[in-house]
Amino acid sequence: MVKPLDGLVVLEFSQFMAGPTAGLRLADLGARVIKIERPVKGEAGRQIAIRNIFVDGSSLVFHTINRNKESYAADLKDPEDLERVKKLIAQADVMTHNFRPGVMEKIGLDYQTVQTINPRIIYGVVTGYGSEGPWAIRPGQDLLIQSLSGLTYLTDTHDAGPVPFGLAVADIMCGAHFVQGVLAALIKRNKTKKSVLVEVSLLESVLDLQFEVITTHLNDGRKLPQRSKNKGAGHAYLSAPYGIYRTADAYLALAMGNLHKIGEALDVDLSDYSSRESWFEQRDEIMDKLALRLETKTTAEWLAILEPLDIWCSEILTYAQSLHHEAFEAMGVKQNVVLPDGQELSTTRCPIRIDHNRLYSPVAAPQPGQQTEIINQQFNLTGA
Repeated sequence: MVKPLDGLVVLEFSQFMAGPTAGLRLADLGARVIKIERPVKGEAGRQIAIRNIFVDGSSLVFHTINRNKESYAADLKDPEDLERVKKLIAQADVMTHNFRPGVMEKIGLDYQTVQTINPRIIYGVVTGYGSEGPWAIRPGQDLLIQSLSGLTYLTDTHDAGPVPFGLAVADIMCGAHFVQGVLAALIKRNKTKKSVLVEVSLLESVLDLQFEVITTHLNDGRKLPQRSKNKGAGHAYLSAPYGIYRTADAYLALAMGNLHKIGEALDVDLSDYSSRESWFEQRDEIMDKLALRLETKTTAEWLAILEPLDIWCSEILTYAQSLHHEAFEAMGVKQNVVLPDGQELSTTRCPIRIDHNRLYSPVAAPQPGQQTEIINQQFNLTGA
């Protein structure tokens, strides 16, 4: 299969997660993504590990976002290495970095300079908080971004205080926005034949992620999100019954819907709550009533009652259950990446399909500088 980005050359100076996540998606779509890394040690993200798990000398996290890429070792402070990198830039389509403001200017690889090397380059920058302003040089780390964006006041109960997500949401969302920007820039370049600068920041991405609740906040007296007292409430701005409930044997999720129809299906008297406004203002007591009833039957029994009535509900699955479910198997989400020693690392594939084809990438993340020599030859970087 010819992938949409086949033939596109991307130079990834980005480290850690947001920029490399964008590079991963570009690689999945067919681009040749070359990581520019420090000799021997490689990029710093190789040492950031979840649960201290390392595979083939690099962290498991590094492998999840750097498969199907190549690695070119270069010391950007070394004039000879820098000259080779500039020759590579002259032949690339895209370059990305997430250095703090001022770093690339010192090296001589800022946007203005790179434009003179390659007038058609797509130059992508990831920052924590933008390249200007009072926070520009602060560290752009995921938990810090969550903490500064208001996101931590959306989860858990009203008296829980701020609670972070157990996921690198800032990095992942910013990476997704970065891909969108790069693809849009490629379309613009094809029209103008000129270079395009693409900039994203972690903070702006997480603010955009919250557009529905921030819009509500700005038009609702600028109050804090009104989290429920109920542990299973799923959304600070949605009415009952939205949330997760205990059943006789497990849990059940109820999404939005007509509360009176749901009450009738569950045999719960909700006639006191006649207006939709009351469904939100009195959601805690409504959820308490629903919770008492839902504990009387098993999840399977409730699903058998609710699903035929087209009430939006679901069982709650663990990873072990979800990843062995027939729906998961039918989607073919799992893929194995082959490591240099022949062992396989299980991960997920790209979620995009092209012309009905799933996009699998079985090539493992590279060792630091693994493709340096072949890239030197292919791009004639060491010649006169």
